[in-house]
Amino acid sequence: MQRPDIHLHRYYSNGAYGRSWGVRMITGIATDPETGLETVSFKGVAGRCRRQAGTCTSKEFVLWAKYEVALNENSWLRVGNDEA
Repeated sequence: MQRPDIHLHRYYSNGAYGRSWGVRMITGIATDPETGLETVSFKGVAGRCRRQAGTCTSKEFVLWAKYEVALNENSWLRVGNDEA
């Protein structure tokens, strides 16, 4: 499975099951002035991540995120679910 490209204000899931499942929204993408690494700011919106915020490198975020998701009424659905 190919990891998703990440974009500002989009939602991503870790693809886990049960209590480990979570959804995060990217709230910012910047370059760390000290290290030169691209960083991602996010807020948790569902599951284990809910009501949490954080920052990590874009590489760390891509390793966490299994796929992009979108809210459809009360369910989070995989975006571009061509390989189901």
